[in-house]
Amino acid sequence: MKQVKKAMIYAVALLVALGFFSCSEKSGQTSENSVQPEKTETIQPVRITPVTSQTIKRTVKVTASMVAEEETYLAPAISGKIRSIHADINDRVEKGQLLVQMDRTQLAQARVQYENLKKDLARIDTLLQYGSATRQSYDQLKTQVEVNHVMLENLQENTALRAPYQGVITGKYYNDGELFSPSPNTPAGKPAILSLVKMDVLKVYVNLSESYLPLVKKGQTALLVTDVYPDEKFTAEVYRISPTINAASRTFTVELRVKNGDYRLRPGMFSTVTLELGDREAILVPAITVQKQPGTNNRYIFVYEKGVARKIPVHIGERIDDNLELLTNGVKEGDQLIYAGHVNLMDGDPVDVVNE
Repeated sequence: MKQVKKAMIYAVALLVALGFFSCSEKSGQTSENSVQPEKTETIQPVRITPVTSQTIKRTVKVTASMVAEEETYLAPAISGKIRSIHADINDRVEKGQLLVQMDRTQLAQARVQYENLKKDLARIDTLLQYGSATRQSYDQLKTQVEVNHVMLENLQENTALRAPYQGVITGKYYNDGELFSPSPNTPAGKPAILSLVKMDVLKVYVNLSESYLPLVKKGQTALLVTDVYPDEKFTAEVYRISPTINAASRTFTVELRVKNGDYRLRPGMFSTVTLELGDREAILVPAITVQKQPGTNNRYIFVYEKGVARKIPVHIGERIDDNLELLTNGVKEGDQLIYAGHVNLMDGDPVDVVNE
């Protein structure tokens, strides 16, 4: 009886051991099957080229309108009747040419009075020599003569208006026989019978960044292109440089002058001004290598560095043909610029150089 019980205990123990071994084997198999294979990192093939500096011309392009060298609104200093106007709009006039003749009645009266006072002064001068007149009376009469002389000259100047320089009549605001009144009657808010502009030389004002101040010199040349003559270039010269910087815009004004002896250019004409400021060293990269951050104005490039792509923010200067100038940035000469395979790169991505 005891032997039977022992046999049953051994059988049960054997079954339990076999079951445990089976479960352990299955568990081990399940654990081995649950291990995931390691991911393989994608290496992007790229092509690179060394960054180099080049000597380029420092060129500034700005737009501006031309203005006349001088513009004058001709008018007498006193009211009076206009006898005759000897010029009309678009007439070319010479310096000193008579343009407007005012009524000369007051002038004639002033001349007669002046001549009489001169005669009286001569008489009292004689009497003064013989002691028949006082020095005080002589001085008083002499003062009257001088005052009348000034009035006479003023009337002479304001009854005959002459061209102060060679130019073109641009406005006529009265007709013969009308009474002139010194009240504003022109678009410029000034009183005038005629308006005259000097057009043989035109002025162009351009505003440049303060960084260009040391590079602009009086006498430098610039090229002008207009919409009216798109295939022709006109030469201008730096005439005056503003001594101050605009604090709001950080710019300074440069006055250019362009000769216009044939009067082909006109005041108010729009032009594009190109000003060369000498040679300089610059880093140029192909425009296709510069990418733009979506939704922003931030630009960047990729350079190759020890098997990975490094993203470098850059600032853009001038465009020269198919290249862009890089301004203040972390790019230096000798860096390996990625110029192909860079479109979908991220900073730090592994890359493989496949240059042929």
